[in-house]
Amino acid sequence: MSYIAERRVEEKERRRGEILDSAVRLYAEKGWDAVTMDQVARSARLSRALLYVYFRDKEELLYGIGAVALSVLREHCLAAVARSGSGLEQVEAIGRAYMAYAQEYPHYFDVCARFQAHSVSPDPGSNEGACAAAGDEALGVVVTAIRAGLADGSIRQGLGDPMLLAVSLWAFTHGIIQLAMTKARDLEHLQIAVPTFTEYAFGLLTSLTAAPKTA
Repeated sequence: MSYIAERRVEEKERRRGEILDSAVRLYAEKGWDAVTMDQVARSARLSRALLYVYFRDKEELLYGIGAVALSVLREHCLAAVARSGSGLEQVEAIGRAYMAYAQEYPHYFDVCARFQAHSVSPDPGSNEGACAAAGDEALGVVVTAIRAGLADGSIRQGLGDPMLLAVSLWAFTHGIIQLAMTKARDLEHLQIAVPTFTEYAFGLLTSLTAAPKTA
């Protein structure tokens, strides 16, 4: 690749990053439903026509943000794994890291919820494909932790395919977080504090996954 071609690629990636940064800021401030493509273009200081060169519509822009959100989540999960010991501890740490991530970046958690609510048929190299790939990489951290737990004996045998277990744990954890974040009043009506609920729920998942203790 020539020097000029490399500079063009770098410029394109820089501008795409600026668009995504602007869209993320607006998302955090307003919520996705209130964000418009015109607002993103103005915030990124470019024309609406140029914005559509990078993202053909608002849905495609959401997939671009989704790829960023899921990459950030993966980094949080990897950091949690690095601080943990056994595979079981790693899996539990990932779940707690997901909750901390949702509290720190509620707009990113909202992206994850929107992404998980739709089936994806990504075209290679598309924004949708990048989002799906980032999701696969984040889930891969869970699969790796499960395999480590099966190897070190901290996760009980007989739970089936590690990918199936990872998807199930991810779904359970996402539901726990969603309830904690959106149903605090309902839990209070049941005389259940949010921290009590989350600790119980995470403890339940851990106990169901842990290998039996030997005498």
